[in-house]
Amino acid sequence: MTPSDVEADGGGMAQETGESPEQHAERRWLEPLQEVRVVQTGSQVLFGFLPAVAFTPAFDRLGGFDKGAYTVAVVLGAASISALVAVVAFHLALRGMALKVELVRVTSWLVSLGVTMMAGTMVCSVLLLLRVATGDVAAAWITAAMVLWFLACWLVLPVVLRRRARTR
Repeated sequence: MTPSDVEADGGGMAQETGESPEQHAERRWLEPLQEVRVVQTGSQVLFGFLPAVAFTPAFDRLGGFDKGAYTVAVVLGAASISALVAVVAFHLALRGMALKVELVRVTSWLVSLGVTMMAGTMVCSVLLLLRVATGDVAAAWITAAMVLWFLACWLVLPVVLRRRARTR
C-alpha cells in the first residue's frame, strides 16, 4: 500500500495522526469490524424471530398485504445478514494479499448495504406488527414516523456532522 492509497481512502489522516500507511489501513479495517459485530447481532436477533411468525395460527388469517410485508421483511433480513457476514468472508478470502485498502472500501459498502436492508426489515416488521395491533391508519403513521427517525439518525445527522467537520 502506498501513501497515495491511504490518502485516497482516508483523506490524508495517516499523515495527520502520525500513522504509517499500514497502521492507518489496519485501524480503518478494525473500526468497521467492531461496527459489524454490533449491527450483525441486532440483525440476527431480529431475523431469528421472523421465521417463527409463519408457523403461528394467526399467520393464515393475514391478508395479502401483510403476507407481502412479512415476505419482504424475511428477504431483507436474510440479505442484511448476508451482506454483514460477507465482510468476514472477504477477509478470509483476501487475508495476506495486501489488499487492506480495497477491503476497507468494500467493507464500508457492505456494512452500509446491510444496515439499509436491516432498516427495511425493521420497517416491514413494525408495519406488520402494528397493522395487527393497532389497525391500518395508526400503523401507517407510526411506521412513517419510524422511517423518518431512521433517516434522521442514520443519514441526516451524519451528513450534518460531516459538513460541520469540513467547515472547521
